[in-house]
Amino acid sequence: MGKDNDVVKNSQKSDSVSKKNKPKSKAKEPNKVVSFFKKIGVFFRECKNEVKKIVWPTVGATFKNFGIVLSVVVIIGLFIFGLDTGLVALLEQFMSVAG
Repeated sequence: MGKDNDVVKNSQKSDSVSKKNKPKSKAKEPNKVVSFFKKIGVFFRECKNEVKKIVWPTVGATFKNFGIVLSVVVIIGLFIFGLDTGLVALLEQFMSVAG
């Protein structure tokens, strides 16, 4: 008797699986183009909301950071200039001895 119940349960499972695999009718499928443009609209709305959350720096903080960056660039530029000038002078010394 237990085997009969198992057979009935298995046949019911296979029926439910076959119902899931049936092709859907065209009338129930949403238009993919419309869905695509709705997703784009949602994306841009979310972007707008995220931009509103940004904490922008003040004018004073921007100028302070600009000054720091400019100073570091000048210092590194001077260092590279000095290193280049020194290496060129050293190379000229070697070339004058060799030539």
